[in-house]
Amino acid sequence: MRMLSRRSALGVFAGASVVSGGGISAAAPSQSLGAIAAKSGFIFGAAAGPVIDKDIAYRSLYTEHTRIITTDIAMKMGTIAPQPGPKRFDSADRLLQFCASNHIAMRGHCLIWNEWVPQWIKSMSTRERQTFFDEYIETVAARYLGKLHSWDVVNEPFWPGHKAPGGYRLGPWYDAFGTGYVRRAFERVASVDKKTKLVLNEAQSERDDDVGLAVRRGLLRLVDELRDAGVPLHAVGLQGHLQPRYPHDPGRFAEFLHALAERKVDLYITEFDVRDDTFPDDVPTRDAMIAETAEKFLNNVLQVPAVKVVIAWELADNYSFYTDAARKKDPLAQRLPRPLPFDASMQRKPLWFAMARAFEKARKG
Repeated sequence: MRMLSRRSALGVFAGASVVSGGGISAAAPSQSLGAIAAKSGFIFGAAAGPVIDKDIAYRSLYTEHTRIITTDIAMKMGTIAPQPGPKRFDSADRLLQFCASNHIAMRGHCLIWNEWVPQWIKSMSTRERQTFFDEYIETVAARYLGKLHSWDVVNEPFWPGHKAPGGYRLGPWYDAFGTGYVRRAFERVASVDKKTKLVLNEAQSERDDDVGLAVRRGLLRLVDELRDAGVPLHAVGLQGHLQPRYPHDPGRFAEFLHALAERKVDLYITEFDVRDDTFPDDVPTRDAMIAETAEKFLNNVLQVPAVKVVIAWELADNYSFYTDAARKKDPLAQRLPRPLPFDASMQRKPLWFAMARAFEKARKG
């Protein structure tokens, strides 16, 4: 990525507060990012964690700016089945009620993932795990039948670092079924729920290095396998955790998006943010570089007609998972991540304006 000088970065920062590139102005505080995206035919939203139950100001960002909400941890297996016994749906049900009350669509994330699986499930025999896999999917899918916009049925099936055949991510479900766990998960959901859009969600595809290219190859191959088998697959989610430390080639990434689209699936950017740990400490400079990184990415991907949805991974910096990690590493850290469109005071940042410009430009283009 081209690095901004401090002077040019400050110029970008200042430009966010005047009418620029599509008429987005800081003088229009009532503008909703969700409404701006909708005018261009996109759905904008964000993941929401349990904190929206407590932080009223943060909750208001969702009611104002989002048209769709992804469950952050509410529907992960570690939340619903943390231990043997009755499943715990209270957090997911509460978020669903919030969405319904505010006429916001909700996405379920995620049914099956080889990470964040409770230890008691990992300790099962292979046969027990196989039985639990089927029962869990069918029970959870049935509970939310017809109530969700979409399900991330399988999350992050690939991780080349595990050195497994085909670049698959290892874990309890891979151990129980091999690579067939992906197809089995989709078929189990589809046997219960024929209304909800079923999504294959993956990370790291934005990277134009050996890891990212391997993930792209794996995804294309897996989508072909699922489609050839007649498995219902409506969309592929590409997380969009932008990491400027790694190379990114917009042209090659666009080719990858078009290749997916040719396979007759919609594309969702499902976990959008910008990792800023390689950027300078100076906040205005850093914010400008974050905004530039995001705007270039969105200007590229929003040109692809198959891209329908853009979802940020939370909305405000203080609730980013990057911020959680930084505080755990150093509770007294002075520099905290700024990867999201709102700051810790719930104020719009240059990233907000960059995203708004990208949505408007996509419509005008």
